[in-house]
Amino acid sequence: MVRDQVKNSDTIGGLAKAAGVGVETVRYYQRRGLLPEPARPPGEVRRYGDADVKRLRFIRSAQGAGFTLNEIAELLDLSASDDRARARELAQSRVAALDAKIEEMREARDALAALATTCEKKRGGPCPILRAFETK
Repeated sequence: MVRDQVKNSDTIGGLAKAAGVGVETVRYYQRRGLLPEPARPPGEVRRYGDADVKRLRFIRSAQGAGFTLNEIAELLDLSASDDRARARELAQSRVAALDAKIEEMREARDALAALATTCEKKRGGPCPILRAFETK
């Protein structure tokens, strides 16, 4: 089986492998209602197809962009209803949150760089970097 594609009737293990996740991740998304659980014929195992891989990859990509599982569930619902305005609103909200995080990280980077410079220039006594991280 090619990693990029699942057989039309593969098991949960094959689905997980094709999407690059663990079986427990698939089960978790099913419990959360993000990924449908196919019917299980009597005496057989559940079978998954390419649509399941596509959905699973969408979930993982959206998580990588910082969306919460609740937001991802909403995005999945929106794709069925074609509500572009709400999808755009969710994306803009995520962009604003990312911008805030980037600014926070930039400030932390600048503070740490300043501490490193001070540490380099200061002779004797404890390093300012170590003192900065001591709890008070």
